[in-house]
Amino acid sequence: MNAPNLITAGIVLLTVVAIESGGLFLLKVVRGKQPANALQTSFFRAGHAHAGVLVILGLVTLLLVDGSGAAGAVVAAPTLVLSAAILMPAGFFLSVTGTDPQKPNGFVALLYAGAAALTVGLVLGGIGLIGAGVAQLG
Repeated sequence: MNAPNLITAGIVLLTVVAIESGGLFLLKVVRGKQPANALQTSFFRAGHAHAGVLVILGLVTLLLVDGSGAAGAVVAAPTLVLSAAILMPAGFFLSVTGTDPQKPNGFVALLYAGAAALTVGLVLGGIGLIGAGVAQLG
């Protein structure tokens, strides 16, 4: 793995500490030690789950793309997936800030931006990996 990807992977691993802290916050919410309404509780759960899953998916994408030797636009795939790991949880958490919100605020747009980044990253990565595999066959 090249130096920039090693640095990226190291930084991403360190972000798991923040996800862990989010888990402790979520534990306070579900145990009633941190006030939150039903909307907030469900969005906090979704944000925490998306953060963990997307960080792992981003690291896997980084390893696969790096190991494939693919070039061109494909190398942007891990960055896009890891961007989704920031944007989507941020959208879940920030869109329900405040005391007793009844609906998500404008920060919900981050969810859509994250979903777009995730989709483009996965499509680029998938097509690039298939192309790299086909190239190795022939």
